[in-house]
Amino acid sequence: MTEKTIMASEDIRRSLARIAHEIIERNKTTENMILIGLRTRGVPLAQRLAANMKKFEGPGILMGALDISLYRDDLANHPSPHWGGVVKNHLKNQLAQIPVNVDGKSVVLVDDVLYTGRSTRAAMDALVDLGRPESIQLAVLVDRGHRELPIRPDYVGRNIPSSLDEEIQVQLVETDDVDKVVIIKHGQDVARRRILPRR
Repeated sequence: MTEKTIMASEDIRRSLARIAHEIIERNKTTENMILIGLRTRGVPLAQRLAANMKKFEGPGILMGALDISLYRDDLANHPSPHWGGVVKNHLKNQLAQIPVNVDGKSVVLVDDVLYTGRSTRAAMDALVDLGRPESIQLAVLVDRGHRELPIRPDYVGRNIPSSLDEEIQVQLVETDDVDKVVIIKHGQDVARRRILPRR
């Protein structure tokens, strides 16, 4: 197994500053906007984007956090006791920390790595259960390709082509005590046996 740093702290800082500018330019105003970070590392990334946008735009930006664990499509193989009519209430009470109703809001979902697109789809399903946003946009720090669903990010820090035997890890000060993005290449025998995270 080999590990290589592909984004250092300054690279991450510049990418987030650029994405913040792009969000403001595309939406013209942030008055009706809310940034929602996907747990775990999407949350601190959303917080940093909100801080950047406040510097550029002035007024504070609404932000929230979303845990999509009950909406993952691989739960079909492992039924949850919560699955069914109580999922929406469970989500509202425990998995969604969003300060306002999402009805009519311009929502920007924030995640660390975009891979197959299944996590993004789960997040959109969760949002629809919470309300009806005016629009949903997607901002990611890294797009590594290998999409399995027709999902494309609106804002990307960096496109990093990767092979299926490689893993991309985003490490942040808030969660890992360091800011960097690394690509880990697993040996062929390990890669055949290993189930890579599906994002």
